[in-house]
Amino acid sequence: MSWLWALIVGGIIGWLAGIIAGRDVPGGVIGNIIAGFIGGWLGSLILGNWGPEIGSFYIVPALIGAIVLVVIVSLIFRSVGRSRS
Repeated sequence: MSWLWALIVGGIIGWLAGIIAGRDVPGGVIGNIIAGFIGGWLGSLILGNWGPEIGSFYIVPALIGAIVLVVIVSLIFRSVGRSRS
């Protein structure tokens, strides 16, 4: 049951990161979950494990990492779209 909780929290973190960054996460709900998981890993790697923990995610580092990831991915997709035009 903990994996289901982690999917839900990862999706919420990815969704919040997209809202805060003002950019859409490619892939919809699945993209939000992936952004939340990778952002959680990236945030804990760079910022450490601190703040409240929900569903095995430390919320503050995971959210910051997900925001960075969403911005980077959206810039990459935007530059690929321009090069095709």
